[in-house]
Amino acid sequence: MGEHGGAVVKTVLLCPGQGAQRVGMGKDLAEEFPRAREVFEQIDEAIGTALSQVMWDGPEEELTLTHNAQPAIMAHTLAACAVLGDKLRPAAGAGHSLGEYSAYVVARSLEIVDAAHLVRRRGELMLEAGKDRPGTMTAVLGLDSDKVDALCSECSDDSGVVVAANINAPDQTVISGDPDQVTKAGHLCKEAGAKRVMPLKVSGAFHSPLMAPARAGLHSELNAVSFSDPKFPVIANATAEAVSDAKAARQGLDEQLTSPVRWVASMQRAAEICGEHLRFVEVGPGKVLAGLVKRIIPGASCVSLGTAENLRAFLEEN
Repeated sequence: MGEHGGAVVKTVLLCPGQGAQRVGMGKDLAEEFPRAREVFEQIDEAIGTALSQVMWDGPEEELTLTHNAQPAIMAHTLAACAVLGDKLRPAAGAGHSLGEYSAYVVARSLEIVDAAHLVRRRGELMLEAGKDRPGTMTAVLGLDSDKVDALCSECSDDSGVVVAANINAPDQTVISGDPDQVTKAGHLCKEAGAKRVMPLKVSGAFHSPLMAPARAGLHSELNAVSFSDPKFPVIANATAEAVSDAKAARQGLDEQLTSPVRWVASMQRAAEICGEHLRFVEVGPGKVLAGLVKRIIPGASCVSLGTAENLRAFLEEN
């Protein structure tokens, strides 16, 4: 994929996670590219609902529901990847939370229909777990992630728990858990020098022990689906290790719901695998992951591909 001073540039595929959804997402792809349109139709059929219409026309409240947002983001990512075809050729891949499922589809470890079903069910189970034991999440900006983690441990006791759930950048951590403990940890982070502590609008304490019931439900769903060895290594959120076989792929997705998203370590691992000459290509809605990579690996080459316009430009250049 391209050259850099005579060396082949290796591509790291990045697949976005929840929060990247917006009304209108992917509509331009469906209108311009038949291959993208086929992906949206496939996913609509797999989950038995006109999800693409919710993606394109809203209402926003419906799109934001966890069990809609998750397959919608995956659909957008996979539609864009279908347009890119063999121009993408990742040397490694990673996805943020639900984006890990997208990465396994691109790596041909998971069939698109199975992934759509799993991600839809994952969203439903997460929503149910959040109703049964209400939890919350808060973003902590401008404080070292190790310090945030230590403060979370300090605030967890027999009455409730709070954990570092998404280690997104060296100075950006999302904490998750029981509301009182999350609030207490947020206050301590502020006192410790955090620039901002922002409660998030979520339907549960994702990537925390509170998701144990959702993990139990998803476990049987994952075991009912066939996995193949990925065609390129996918970095698992839960371990930040490169996954190259079917068993480890299933295991990583199983662990994911109650484990932190180790995004910083995952990006560092991807860079180790690909070496000095690499570029990160974020495929799907938004530009969040490219922004995080630049804070994790200063000077990293990043591109975000999610609209018909920037896909067209990328295809012309490559």
